[in-house]
Amino acid sequence: MAKLVCNFYSYVLNRAVDITVVLPSVTCPESLGLAGYPPTHVLKEKFPVLYLLHGFGNNHAQWTGYTNVEMYAEERRIAVVNLSAENKSYSKVGGDDFLKFVSEELPEFILNYFPVSDKPEDTYLAGLSMGGYGTYLHGLTHPEKYHALGTFSAGIHITPRSLADSPLAEAEKPADEYDLEKLADKLKAEGKKFPKIYACCGTKDFLFEDDKKFAEKLKGLGADVTWDEIEGYGHEWRFWGIEVEKFLDWIPREDYYAKLGKRSV
Repeated sequence: MAKLVCNFYSYVLNRAVDITVVLPSVTCPESLGLAGYPPTHVLKEKFPVLYLLHGFGNNHAQWTGYTNVEMYAEERRIAVVNLSAENKSYSKVGGDDFLKFVSEELPEFILNYFPVSDKPEDTYLAGLSMGGYGTYLHGLTHPEKYHALGTFSAGIHITPRSLADSPLAEAEKPADEYDLEKLADKLKAEGKKFPKIYACCGTKDFLFEDDKKFAEKLKGLGADVTWDEIEGYGHEWRFWGIEVEKFLDWIPREDYYAKLGKRSV
């Protein structure tokens, strides 16, 4: 496995941005108990990729620091990309257009600098809390870009301006382009296909009722939604660490590495 922390200049944001990219080994090391294959760094096919979004107050380092996502990526032969999106809900706030950065510039950079697939069927998007909101926002705005979405304790009713000001700010009514319910209705009305969705929340999370209700709404609109909840968990990393592994096992992969299985080159 290779873990690369890099900094590149964003033409959209007009400044440098930090990202972490996890790339699985072509052949797994003996430490994972998957020996028996000729060791090589020669890549037969590009890797599928998961863009994994952080929550409020976090950055590109939390997912790999607080969970075992590196090991999960290695075992399942999937690349993982983490970015620093500040507290701006993966949307356009002031002069920072994270909506365009996430949907256009970041994938352009990743696809041209790293060995990951450019196929929508090999591309996944997931995130926790604010990142769950960002996942829904981008997945419902650009459903053609992602094969599946994963939302963990998603902040369904986040609004870009109030979140940028304070996590405790009174939420104002969001513009239509940021209103997840309206985006879902619009996607349905336009006859577009929803990406497959994995949504989850702990039963003690303050977002539980909103998350479950929105998942039911998506199901009612015809989306293929898998809902998971765990009794007793709140808005916490222990829950997200459990769920990200479940999500990685759930995603409907059709790529070269998935067909070979975890123990194959």
